[in-house]
Amino acid sequence: MKRFDKHIFVCENKRPEGHPKGCCADKNSIEVRALFKKRLKELGLSHLVRANASGCLDACEYGVTVLVYPEQTWYGNVKLEDVEEILQQHIINDKPVERLKIKDKRFNRDAG
Repeated sequence: MKRFDKHIFVCENKRPEGHPKGCCADKNSIEVRALFKKRLKELGLSHLVRANASGCLDACEYGVTVLVYPEQTWYGNVKLEDVEEILQQHIINDKPVERLKIKDKRFNRDAG
């Protein structure tokens, strides 16, 4: 029996100031993951879904990057106000949030 149904990986990579790629940590990724964790607990889902800190997911140009497994759905430029939508629509109702998906076939194969 698997321990978790889904994993939410949030890039918390930190690069030196001024790095040309930037980094997710400077774009509030730590706060985004903390909110995922808080809301999962409040919704009674923390035993089914795990919000994990991740190192670099190599999608730096897409801001705060969030990756949901097992679906392998990549979200970009995720902000605090997007967390609830991802939880309600994708995690609870199994419908990815199309407006937040990275529109690049290197990440989401169904990207157009």
